[in-house]
Amino acid sequence: MNPARKPVDIFQVSGETPQVLTDVLQDGVNLAVWHRRLPPQLEDFAALVVSLGQPLADQRVIDVDEQHMPVLTELLREAADLHGYEAFVADVAWLVAAYTCLVGAQRVGLRLRVLTGPMCPRFHVDNVPLRLLTTYAGPGSEWLKEDVSPRGDLHTAIPPVDNIQHLQAGDVAVLKGERWQGNEGAGLVHRSPSEKRGRLLLSLDWLA
Repeated sequence: MNPARKPVDIFQVSGETPQVLTDVLQDGVNLAVWHRRLPPQLEDFAALVVSLGQPLADQRVIDVDEQHMPVLTELLREAADLHGYEAFVADVAWLVAAYTCLVGAQRVGLRLRVLTGPMCPRFHVDNVPLRLLTTYAGPGSEWLKEDVSPRGDLHTAIPPVDNIQHLQAGDVAVLKGERWQGNEGAGLVHRSPSEKRGRLLLSLDWLA
């Protein structure tokens, strides 16, 4: 069997406005990053949630409609009494709506987790079409540019530290996986951050 053919050029894009996320729909782009600075209220809320030291989580499937904002009832309800909770829920809802519009989704899978250690410590690619990731507090995900991605030896290869790229808290990233049509063999190579500080992570997946 012939290996999956990768696009001639595989690259990543980033910018200071959310419009840059639409670039991930272009052939060859397997990562688009919106560099954003979280408002202080969101930063404080996320830091407080992480400081609780509890493995809080919320996972749900949302039926979405581009014409209406999603309703996230009791999102991460254990943190509902903390200052900034309403602003946090509003921000997550906005990201779900933006992601819905980006891919024309009808159903989105949402995962929100407080992590105290690496969830996926080895470099890997995702078997999904398009995934949105953002870290509200703590270190962000790590990824590799194509020219240093050990695609033939992901499980054991350890790239030089200088080659590892880092997302920052607040960044919104959309990653192409192996199931995006035409992107077979070119999913972004990435992993959970090697730092063992706590983090609050949101991920969105296009289910239908």
